Amino acid sequence: MEQPYLKRTGLIALITLLNMTAPFSTDVYLPSLPTLSEHFGTTAGMVNLTLAGFFFFFAAGMLLFGPLSDKYGRKPVLLAGLLVYLACSAFCAMSATIWQLIAFRILQALGAGCMVSVSMALVKDCFQGRTRGTILAIIQTMSVLAPMLAPVIGAWILQFTSWRGTFWALCVISSICLIVALFLQETLKPESRYRGNVFGSLGRLIVVAKNRAFTAFLFITALVSVMFMAHLAMSSYIYIEHFGLTETGFSLFFAFQSFLLMFGPIVYIRLNGRVPVRSVVTVSFVICVASGCAVVFIGHISPYVFLLSFFPIAFISSMFRPLAANTLLSQQDNDTGSASSLINFGKTGMGSVGMLLGGLPWVNFVTGLGIIAVSVSSLALCLWLLFVKSGLKLREE
Repeated sequence: MEQPYLKRTGLIALITLLNMTAPFSTDVYLPSLPTLSEHFGTTAGMVNLTLAGFFFFFAAGMLLFGPLSDKYGRKPVLLAGLLVYLACSAFCAMSATIWQLIAFRILQALGAGCMVSVSMALVKDCFQGRTRGTILAIIQTMSVLAPMLAPVIGAWILQFTSWRGTFWALCVISSICLIVALFLQETLKPESRYRGNVFGSLGRLIVVAKNRAFTAFLFITALVSVMFMAHLAMSSYIYIEHFGLTETGFSLFFAFQSFLLMFGPIVYIRLNGRVPVRSVVTVSFVICVASGCAVVFIGHISPYVFLLSFFPIAFISSMFRPLAANTLLSQQDNDTGSASSLINFGKTGMGSVGMLLGGLPWVNFVTGLGIIAVSVSSLALCLWLLFVKSGLKLREE
């Protein structure tokens, strides 16, 4: 449907803002993680629950709100999710104990899950075919600005205030999203909505999941998130504690890597429609295995060597996001909200597994990350080769 207020550019900007919020929610306070351990007098593993818990319930929020948007429409569900996120961001800023912070992060994650699942459904509602793939890649390119800028902003905030200031910054961002979303014209026509009850709408998740090609491809490509999110959970400890950098130094390394990741979706745009998805995925997993080996054997030498050795995995992760999303959306003609929920749930749920693995008591965080990367990428490659031999077909638009 036409957007009389936002227009095409405003719609893309809103979708991009919604997709930037989730990575910003984690990356902005990465420089604060060691400080949080000292502030609350707890362990790194306990503090990492604010990350892993966020991502797990972020995935749960996507499962819940995506199907609901198929029944009630995109706009009302999106506004509800934004209000939940805004309120819980404020409660996070006022947390007095680590358990309060974990609890409010979980509730905040539910709102973030709603924002992301509805935003992907908006893409499917408004764009088709190769254009949709290009729009997804553009959105992903712009969304990389969040992890690029977030640690720098977080480190800057720490110079003037405490870690609480990072959550007040999230309140400001979500308020902007809420104001813009008020001008959104509903994109799901009444005749296209699910007409059953609430439980029936949630049951559409099962209908979509029964598509074996959809589910298998989702699981395999989501394994990349395990490696990338393990890196996210471990990066501040690697750069600050292992290599001895300052919070500002860590944020600059992280920002530089995030800047380079902007080119992942651009590469996908060049490959989309020209190179078969099967070939891109096969080569990508082989590169991930080699990158994991490099982290194990040479990643400990210096922060520069570590950055270069892990970078191929991070780059492929950024390229896979629009590739996997566009391919998976092409497998479904209906139940867009449910499909969007499962896509984001798979990626984020696997990412939370990676964060839990990153929170284990590794003797050496660099070697630990390398072991995770080699193991997961090897598993992904084996499963992908089995998928290819199984005869399951992927529809490509």
